[in-house]
Amino acid sequence: MKIGEIYKLAIEKGMGKDPRTKASVEKLLEKENKKYAEMKEDEKKEYDQDRLFNPYGDTRILYGDPERQVSRVLTGIDMETAEVLLADRISEKGQKIDLIIAHHPEGKALAALYRVMNLQEDVLAKFGVPINVAEGILASRINEVKLNLMPLNHNRAVDAARLLDIPLMCVHTPADNLVNDFIQNLMDEKKPETLQDVVKLLKELPEYAEAVHYNAGPSIVIGSKERRAGRVMVDMTGGTGGSEDAYAKLATAGVGTMVVMHIGEKHRKEAEKNHVNVVIAGHMASDSLGLNLFLDELARRGIEIMPCAGLLRYERKE
Repeated sequence: MKIGEIYKLAIEKGMGKDPRTKASVEKLLEKENKKYAEMKEDEKKEYDQDRLFNPYGDTRILYGDPERQVSRVLTGIDMETAEVLLADRISEKGQKIDLIIAHHPEGKALAALYRVMNLQEDVLAKFGVPINVAEGILASRINEVKLNLMPLNHNRAVDAARLLDIPLMCVHTPADNLVNDFIQNLMDEKKPETLQDVVKLLKELPEYAEAVHYNAGPSIVIGSKERRAGRVMVDMTGGTGGSEDAYAKLATAGVGTMVVMHIGEKHRKEAEKNHVNVVIAGHMASDSLGLNLFLDELARRGIEIMPCAGLLRYERKE
């Protein structure tokens, strides 16, 4: 496969499992194309044209010719300067790395992470929060994340990849969409009665089972083993953590338990105050599952997958 084909496949798979409807995602792209068509020439020069076909600002080819052929990828959750050097060292030892695939965004994709957070509005609406309320809740949080991203040194890993001429891309929200859909379908199908049942279901998946041995497996942070789960909402996509104000609205909408990758203290306190149970599935295990579901598509097309940097690699056959 070519790098560009891998990139377009990531977008396709992400859109296929997007919590939003296909029509709504396509409408967003139509608006973006209309906006671009109306821009002045100097504005078009500064515009990231990938936005015309890719609704995920945190997923990009960061360095490399899209036409380059790929036979082997080095891939992991956080692929930074050290991992770029690792790719170069592995290539020196005789196993040429054609492409580095990161999950967490780097470069311009990291700077644009806040842009995918509007997806969370539709997730909240799907679980019963009025869309106007969901948009109001997310607005200040999205701006907060945007401001927090501004001071970061986004391009360190990208610069290293360029100097060593190793192509680098990141696949973030598409992989998160895959894991969110996978776990939500699991919970909807199995209908766990208690929080202990929720944790048990997660541990039946190999990524979470392995994470247990690293003290990073599923854990109940609000509630107890015997407490009934009620309606389970999986919240693992949309860039990064949303607003803590969502828990009151979700409790009113009938959500009993949230399954998340991770949770901050402010969010934990709000969930507890509103009697919403919380199960932390585990960050690296959840990211691994989402990325694995995408990497399996590459493996089926004959690409060799070399995992590192926190990726718990398990292949699923169709």
